[in-house]
Amino acid sequence: MSEPPPTTDLPPQAAAESGQSPQPTTRDSWRSEELLGERTEVLIVHGNEVYRLRRTRQDKLILYK
Repeated sequence: MSEPPPTTDLPPQAAAESGQSPQPTTRDSWRSEELLGERTEVLIVHGNEVYRLRRTRQDKLILYK
């Protein structure tokens, strides 16, 4: 997977005029490091359920319900 193109905080019209990509209004992806940081596990609340996202010793990710 390649890295997304750089974005800017310019408004869409100004970004287009400068040849830069506008800052997206929503994110479609997150790096695991952004979610976990130095932790090995985080809790994710989805509706009425709580899930655990865990990084293993082999640097794999497991999602538990």
